[in-house]
Amino acid sequence: MEKKQLTSYNQYIKRKWAILIGMLVLLLAACVLSLSAGSANLRIADILRTLFGGGNRQENAIIWNVRMPRVATAMVVGMALALSGCVMQNVLRNPLASASTLGVSQGASFGAAIAIVYFGAGIQVNAGGAASALTVTSPTIVTLFAFLGGIATTAVILALARFRGTSPATMVLAGVAISSMFTGGTALIQYFADDVMVATVVYWTFGSLGRAGWSEIAIIAVLSTAAFGFFFCNRWNYNAMESGTHTAKSLGVPVERLIVVSMLLCALISSVAVAFVGCISFIGLIASHIMRRFVGNDYRFLIPCSALCGSILLLLSDVVSRVLVAPTVLPIGALTSFLGAPLFLYLIVKGGKRK
Repeated sequence: MEKKQLTSYNQYIKRKWAILIGMLVLLLAACVLSLSAGSANLRIADILRTLFGGGNRQENAIIWNVRMPRVATAMVVGMALALSGCVMQNVLRNPLASASTLGVSQGASFGAAIAIVYFGAGIQVNAGGAASALTVTSPTIVTLFAFLGGIATTAVILALARFRGTSPATMVLAGVAISSMFTGGTALIQYFADDVMVATVVYWTFGSLGRAGWSEIAIIAVLSTAAFGFFFCNRWNYNAMESGTHTAKSLGVPVERLIVVSMLLCALISSVAVAFVGCISFIGLIASHIMRRFVGNDYRFLIPCSALCGSILLLLSDVVSRVLVAPTVLPIGALTSFLGAPLFLYLIVKGGKRK
C-alpha cells in the first residue's frame, strides 16, 4: 500500500514538473513570437541569428533597441502582477484578490494624475507656450507619485487589519472601497484640469510597455525576483493557509506576520510595475486561476507557474496590440481588460460546471 502511494505521489510530481517545463517552453515561444511581431517583417531565423550575434546593423537595432525592451518589460511586469495576484488570493482567502481589485492600480493612477496635473509632469511646452504633444515629460515624478499612490492603498488596508482586527475577507472589501475612492479622486482631478492634461492622464492610464528602459526593467526584475524568493521559501506555509488560518496556526505558521509581509511585497512589486508601465488589468487576477486548472493549489508549483503564465499572457497581449491594427499600437491596458474579462468569465463558468 505504501509503495502504491509513493508511486502515485511520484507520478503527481512528474506531471507537475512536466507542466512547469511546458510553461518554460511556451514562454520562450512567446518571446520569439513577440520579437517577430512588427512592421520590419523579420523572420524567426533572422531573429535567432541576431540574438546569437550574427545580425546586421539594422537587425541589431530593431531587436536590441526596440523589441527586446518591450519583451523584457512584458516578462517582468507579467511576472510581478501574476505573483502578487497569486499570493494575495492565498493570504486574503479570496479568489478575486489582485492589484487591480484591491485598489493598488487605482491608487497608482491617482498618484500619476496628481503628478501630471499639479506638478507639470504631463505636457511638453514648445517655445510658443502651447502644448506640442501628449507626453510625460517627467517620468521620474510620475513614477514616484504612482508608486506612492499604490503603496498608500495597501498601507491603509494593512492598518485596518492591524488596528481593527479586520478579517482577510473584509480587507478585500476595504480594497474595493479604497479603489472607488481613488477612482473618484482621479475623476475630480480630471474634471478641474484642462483638456490637454486630461488627455495626458488618460494616455498614462492606458498602459504602455514601451515606457520602461533597461534601468526600469532591472528594478522590476530585481524586486520581483526577491519577492519570488520569499514566496517560494514560504510555499509550504501557503499550502497550510489553504486549509484555513486556524489550521495553519496549529501547524506553526506565523499567520499574521506572513499576511503582512506577503501583502507588503505584493504591493511593492505591483506598484512598481504599474508605476513604470501604467495600469494593466486582469493579468494578476487570471494567471493564477488558469494555472490552478493544471497544477491545483500546490504552491510549490503554482507560484512559479503563475509567474510564467503572467509573462506569457502579457507577451501575447502585446503581440495582439501590435498586429491587430498595425502599424497602430493599441494600449496594452485596455486590451488586457477587453480580453481578460471574457476569459475570466469563461473560467468561472467552467468552474461552476465542474462543481
